[in-house]
Amino acid sequence: MRRPFALLAGALLVGAFAMPASAADRSAADGDGGFTIKDPRIKESSGLAASHLHPGIYWTHNDSDDGPYIYAVDSRTGKTVATVTLSGIGRPRDVEAISIGPGNQIYVGDIGDNLDGTWPYVWIYKLPEPKVLKDQTIRATQYVVKYADGARNAESLVVHPKTGRVYIIDKKEDGGHLFEGPAHLSPTGTNVFRPIAPVDLWATDAAFSPDGTQLVVRGYFGGIHYDWNGGKIKREGRLDVPLQGQGESVTYSTDGTKLMYGSEGADSPVQAEPAPAGGGASKSPS
Repeated sequence: MRRPFALLAGALLVGAFAMPASAADRSAADGDGGFTIKDPRIKESSGLAASHLHPGIYWTHNDSDDGPYIYAVDSRTGKTVATVTLSGIGRPRDVEAISIGPGNQIYVGDIGDNLDGTWPYVWIYKLPEPKVLKDQTIRATQYVVKYADGARNAESLVVHPKTGRVYIIDKKEDGGHLFEGPAHLSPTGTNVFRPIAPVDLWATDAAFSPDGTQLVVRGYFGGIHYDWNGGKIKREGRLDVPLQGQGESVTYSTDGTKLMYGSEGADSPVQAEPAPAGGGASKSPS
């Protein structure tokens, strides 16, 4: 029986190595296996977003005391391939989240407030995702944000991939709320975010599925996935969040099959776990 088994094993190996290069490239490009951020400048990676234009690239940023920078990290090597400097904004205070919305627009959430009510307002910055990955300066739009029920700390900002509407989840140990922004952010006035649903988690980040049907929220020790349900979120179950030193970020892989979990610290790992079923890649044009 050994000979037929050996022949079968050999055939399977040949088939595996004969897999079309494009399929293998897609698998590697998605970064589905996880990676380590190797840039020594990135010591407090606090947000994560899968690029819409560059397969295998993940955008991240430091928490505070860094400057108006976001970094493009190649998941195949863990190395930074582009540093983008945001111009046209003030000095960032406590950047906690990053998300990419329709039209390949990057949203950066300067929404942290460790004293939970110190700042009467926070900021969101928006800039186009660069078509070419290189060190460059890009002018961003700055939006002033207030909450309808008073100042608070937050680390989670998400942009719906269909409507472009921006949402924030505040960070409270006994659970917070999902806050909805205006249908269109105004660069000249104050944008008031209003609570629309409770979130049963001490939230450190969140992400929409690529098709906009699911919302995932992570904390330090666990996570929850919700059916989006037009903003009337419905809890579907727990997430298998890996144990990390300081779990601060989450994003879907581009194809929607994986959740990528990031942590603060030097040489911080980004770990991949299967995403909840049903939130696959959007079919809408970029």
